[in-house]
Amino acid sequence: MEIVRRPQLKSTAIDRGVPTLPLYRSAPSLEVRLEDFELYAIDRLRVLTGISDGLSRGKRPEEMEKLVAELWKANMRHPQASEVMNKDIISHFVLRLVYCRTYGLCALSLDYCCFHFLAYRVRILAHREDLRKWFLSMETALFRYRFRLQTAEAQRAVLAEFQLPYKAVTTSEFEVIKDKLTLVARSINQTLPTADAIFYKVPFQEVPELVAGRRVFLSDGYAYVAMNQVVSLVATQFRSLLSKALTLTNRKWMSTIREQEKDRLTPIVEALSTSYVGPDYSVGREFGEVSLKDIDNVAKSSFPLCMRHLFDKLREDHHLKHWGRMQLGLFLKVLLNSIGLFMEFIWNISKLPHPLTLAFTCYLSNPLMQQPMELGVGLKLDDALAFWKAEFSQKVGAERFDKEYAYSIRHNYGKEGKRVDYTPYSCQKIISLTPSVGDHHGCPYRHFSEENLRAALCKMGVNSGGVEDVMDKVRHKHYQLACTLTFEAIHGCPNDAGINHPNQYFSDSQKILKSKVKCLRISFLVTSVIDLEFPPISTVHSLHP
Repeated sequence: MEIVRRPQLKSTAIDRGVPTLPLYRSAPSLEVRLEDFELYAIDRLRVLTGISDGLSRGKRPEEMEKLVAELWKANMRHPQASEVMNKDIISHFVLRLVYCRTYGLCALSLDYCCFHFLAYRVRILAHREDLRKWFLSMETALFRYRFRLQTAEAQRAVLAEFQLPYKAVTTSEFEVIKDKLTLVARSINQTLPTADAIFYKVPFQEVPELVAGRRVFLSDGYAYVAMNQVVSLVATQFRSLLSKALTLTNRKWMSTIREQEKDRLTPIVEALSTSYVGPDYSVGREFGEVSLKDIDNVAKSSFPLCMRHLFDKLREDHHLKHWGRMQLGLFLKVLLNSIGLFMEFIWNISKLPHPLTLAFTCYLSNPLMQQPMELGVGLKLDDALAFWKAEFSQKVGAERFDKEYAYSIRHNYGKEGKRVDYTPYSCQKIISLTPSVGDHHGCPYRHFSEENLRAALCKMGVNSGGVEDVMDKVRHKHYQLACTLTFEAIHGCPNDAGINHPNQYFSDSQKILKSKVKCLRISFLVTSVIDLEFPPISTVHSLHP
């Protein structure tokens, strides 16, 4: 696959007679624009991330089939119908480059490897391996559900592409085991086998999923797999082929490609493994300011655990190391605004007729209702400097802060150096960070011990049942879903989109809290109107003796 800077495609996958569900055996001989190289990969990454979230949430097979169809339709379309297959194949091979690497970031000199440095290196290796396994599992799941959505004819074509040595059970053999096959079909609520049904005789180790679920008849080391169950067989074969291909791709990448493409493709490939594919929180459509006097209350109510831990440590130690300052500072810099519900409320009230206007006067006179509605938005540069200086000066002094730390804060706001307006870290970026001794950045769900994580969750107000649910997801390395469950436990309502960004957590939290406050205020307003329209009987008697 050759990468070029001009839009030119020599031929399409369809023209070359590739099946509608490719097996990705070899890279296509296509010329691809450099822009498409990255964009195609990001679109496919959105599909894989959606599948991962659906599986983590325990969706049923039929729900997953619907989800995969929607994700594929939304992200893998192309203006030219003939290029859809090309986009499928190209995006797969780009992500194969991205996730094949198990030694990617380890360009660390052995001359400096002290104990902590080695520990840091081991953590990077482990994370790279986790990413490779994730890609392997998600691509297999995608293949599985796409296979199920194919017609019977297309499924047989894919089966033939694998060139499997298994043959269909003969009629005479089928008659011998027909009763056993019927019992299995009844036990799993499937259609009873008929004389024209197709079964494959397969070594049982080739279909571990079916064997584990007791969904096949076993005899003499063979499993009898029905045609509607053959997806397990082809998915196992696909995973095996892809796993071997990733190993070979990694060798080629490390030996030749990385160095040859160091100025062009390598930066793109390196960045894609931690790419964030959700909404852009670098700039918001509507912004305001969060005052320093309110930041502690906002932190307790709407900060995700990663940011709340950093915030608490800053208040406690009056210092954070570089990556901790970056993670928390960029989060505070840009917080998506759930704008102006209170101002909208006042505007609507001002247009209402008499007795509601009188009720609004009662509303404003109530001390409970005079509390400000928190707008929960970004921290300005001046406030950010004041915030960090107030903390750091308690430990290092104001003069040293101005000399050593103020520059980096202005740099984050694009006021120094390259004048780049840096964006807040996504969940995927935070999970990929590897804190060492004395650091507090990173994802608590990944880096905390079980004891510390339980204590932190209880401090946030998660009940015991919610803590167990979160810990279960953490054990299975579903860190973002663990954060989503924490959000749902604290706020008492579902978050179907899942948490993918700390600023998304904050935004969704503020929307929920403001809606509750608005409902409370409207309820008080309605009560005031009723009291004005229908005063108590004792009041009426006093007015009309």
